[in-house]
Amino acid sequence: MTKQKKGFTLIELLVVIAIIGILATLAVVALQQARKNARDAKRIADVRQMQTALELYFNDNQYYPDVVTDGGTIASNGVTYMNIVPSAPTPADGTCAAASNTYTYTGAGTAVGDYWGSYTIDFCLGGQTGGLDAGEKYATPGGIIDGSSTY
Repeated sequence: MTKQKKGFTLIELLVVIAIIGILATLAVVALQQARKNARDAKRIADVRQMQTALELYFNDNQYYPDVVTDGGTIASNGVTYMNIVPSAPTPADGTCAAASNTYTYTGAGTAVGDYWGSYTIDFCLGGQTGGLDAGEKYATPGGIIDGSSTY
């Protein structure tokens, strides 16, 4: 009787390593897609929070602020409506260029002194998210609209 050694053959080890490599590749691809979707969801959530803060500001002051900048605040007369205005998550995704991966607030409508009767917030979505197609968008008091407000 010959004594048989316990262990794996070289072919068996290579097959197992190949299977693990394929599974790891699929996991990385799925994770990257999930990250892109999460960044777009954050963009929409940020813009909606800014819209809410701007509407509260408008209700108290009867106009929208002249300037809103990333990292700034939305406040008036000692009332803070948004403590820190968010910045767009990076990197830019899909159809968005790095230059359009920002939240750009612009006073619009009829000027009331140094203030505005409306506003737009330009931003970009890398992929389809929550019923919104990929590409440039802008938010107004009436909602989110496809395209750029600078047309």
